[in-house]
Amino acid sequence: MPRRCLHRAGRSTRHCAVVTDAEQCSTAKPRAPRRTFWTVSRRVRVVLAVAIVTGITSPVVLLARPAGADPIAAAKAQASTVEAELQATQQQLAAESGQYEAASYKVAQLDASIARGQAKLATEQATVSKDQGQLRTQALDDYMTDGSSSQLTTLFSSNGSTAGIRSEYSSIARGNIATTLDQLHTAEAVLSAQQASLAGQESQAKAAESQAARAKASSAVLVNQYQTTLDGLNAHIKQLVAQQQAAAAAAAAAAFRVRLAAQLAAQQATAQAALHSTFRTVAATSLPPLPPGAAGAVQAAEREVGVPYVWGGTTPAGFDCSGLVMWAYAQVGISLPHFSGAQYDVTIHIPLADIQPGDILFYGPGGTQHEAMYVGGGMMVEAPYTGATVHITPVRTGPGFAGVGRVA
Repeated sequence: MPRRCLHRAGRSTRHCAVVTDAEQCSTAKPRAPRRTFWTVSRRVRVVLAVAIVTGITSPVVLLARPAGADPIAAAKAQASTVEAELQATQQQLAAESGQYEAASYKVAQLDASIARGQAKLATEQATVSKDQGQLRTQALDDYMTDGSSSQLTTLFSSNGSTAGIRSEYSSIARGNIATTLDQLHTAEAVLSAQQASLAGQESQAKAAESQAARAKASSAVLVNQYQTTLDGLNAHIKQLVAQQQAAAAAAAAAAFRVRLAAQLAAQQATAQAALHSTFRTVAATSLPPLPPGAAGAVQAAEREVGVPYVWGGTTPAGFDCSGLVMWAYAQVGISLPHFSGAQYDVTIHIPLADIQPGDILFYGPGGTQHEAMYVGGGMMVEAPYTGATVHITPVRTGPGFAGVGRVA
């Protein structure tokens, strides 16, 4: 259902429905069919990437276009193919990124395990070294003092067996140190085996990490290449659509001019061409002249091309259909009401064959649904509907066309 634009005349509130422009070309992008692209050959994607890198950027590289085929449809098909490849490569990049992160995490864990083992061994070696040092010091003191400096041997000095006790103590100490050394050597052997195993695992993990990094980088390059190709295809599609729309507009304007010429010839031949209105109708032989400001009003309206449609809008911040015409004529000192039906009422209705730049085209019963300003060459300027902007387009005179009004 078409959107409607509100205009007010006095206290009454009326609506003006927008005439659908069936001549506009659709630029809707077809949705690519849902498929799984993981099975796409990487070799094919690499060939495409090479073509991109070597400068073969024409869409023909991707798909051969049959003779006589619609170039826009062919370009969209190519874009869909590249977009599908892009999505598949992006998914693969995401998977490879996850694999790389997992490999990096495993390498970090192995590094930490190796570091912990080395730290543990260093602690045990420090303990053994400390015990050995203490034993050497004690033995030296006993030798120098004949055992009197030893706290342990002093405890047993009352029984007269200091030499035996010292010998026993030294034997026990040496035994403890020997046991500790044996344990250290065993721990070193175990740790060495563990470290060798960890080192092997780390080497494999780093190799996997490097491989994942290379795959990730390769996919990232392909993603960029596919995106560049897709952007180029979309730009090409946009250009083709613009060319098609321009050609259609030119054809429509030419057809309108031919129609005007035919109507004018018929009017001159029969002297009977006049549009009849419920309000004011004039004969073709007594047409009113254009108002002095008509050309200025056309220029004012054309300067507003690109301004967004705003329901009820009457300023360059936003216009609706009658608001644009009212504002344009206000720039040359001519006042019009803000409602298409009211403007239809206050203008003089003239034959279509006599239309001139500045005249107003009306649509719908009594001109209540829409209006636009004729700018010449079969073109008109209008503020069409919500979501659109002020634009210049070929004149529409199909179903719904109510007639032409000239500002008095």
